[in-house]
Amino acid sequence: MNDAIEQKVKDTFQYLHEHAEISWEEVETTAYIREILEDAGCSVTTFNDCTGVIGEYGNFNSNLPVVGIRADIDALWQEVNGKFQANHSCGHDAHMSMVLGVLWMLEQYPEIKDKIAIKFIFQPAEEKGSGALKMVEKKVVDNVDYLFGVHLRPHQETKMGRATPVIVHGATKTVRVEIKGEDAHGARPHLNHNAIEIGAEIVNMLSKIHLDPRVPYSVKMTYFHAGGKSANIIPGNASFSLDLRAQNNELMKELENAVTTILESIKELYQVEYQITMHGIAAAKTNKEAIRIMEKAIEETLGADKVDQPLVTPGGDDFHFYTIKRPNLKATMLGLGCNLKPGLHHPEMTFNKDALMNGVTILFKAILNIYEINETK
Repeated sequence: MNDAIEQKVKDTFQYLHEHAEISWEEVETTAYIREILEDAGCSVTTFNDCTGVIGEYGNFNSNLPVVGIRADIDALWQEVNGKFQANHSCGHDAHMSMVLGVLWMLEQYPEIKDKIAIKFIFQPAEEKGSGALKMVEKKVVDNVDYLFGVHLRPHQETKMGRATPVIVHGATKTVRVEIKGEDAHGARPHLNHNAIEIGAEIVNMLSKIHLDPRVPYSVKMTYFHAGGKSANIIPGNASFSLDLRAQNNELMKELENAVTTILESIKELYQVEYQITMHGIAAAKTNKEAIRIMEKAIEETLGADKVDQPLVTPGGDDFHFYTIKRPNLKATMLGLGCNLKPGLHHPEMTFNKDALMNGVTILFKAILNIYEINETK
């Protein structure tokens, strides 16, 4: 029976991989998953003002704890073989397939349907850092007691056949800035301030930020554009992006303040105007009970010797907004080893598809452990 489910999971992955959609545009993905949920007898919810779909399976008319399983559904927009396109290089196609696999596993045990209450959360726009907040706004997790997520891990972090019961993501923030100035003739540099030189000054000042060295953090410029094809024009306008990382939310606040101070001082020095926008993702808030449940599920699936220590990573995931906005939620994210290479967000990212069923089984067993149900098949 599991062989048939595994093939179904792999086929689903292939379809989703070939039909990737970017954040807030996951219309076909939402419709595809909705049909699967409905076919499995789930009570299904979609939204008028955003993508994403929720499926409820089991007995919600009781005092049973509600277990949420979340999968992110959006793809990245990036250049692949010389062409820009939606591309699932962060593994969200795999996450959706595994969570659907859990549903198909549960269907094999109709006798337990009245003993469980599972909410399948297919969340949009994780890559924008705003999808989880939208689901919170929609009250999707208001009745959820436990929440599980899953994410493929690069081979440098977690090996194939292994898994970690918790991913301790750091906080991330993107700062986008437009410098508003005036152009000048190349022969008259005294008539404006060169936006390229302003950008260089900002990069130089960022390198002088010094915070607590015991906590990982970084800040770097990841995009800069100024000027055009005419080499005799000194550009007064420019746009750039900064990427901020910190392993906890407290240090992120310090880092954000330091960056803001630099931007304001440079603005004052050069007498230019800025337009600044920021968005970010909070660092993980972990829960010991949820981690223990996931650890036991990994042991039962892969063996006690295949359980990795908590994975601390500077990467971010908006999954953690659920627990920040709903502090009573017991949540953790499974980190799955799958021989992922060369790395997440690489346009040619690949992984071992045999790991998909490992993820399905671990999440399935975590559910059984919460409800103290023993497998009968």
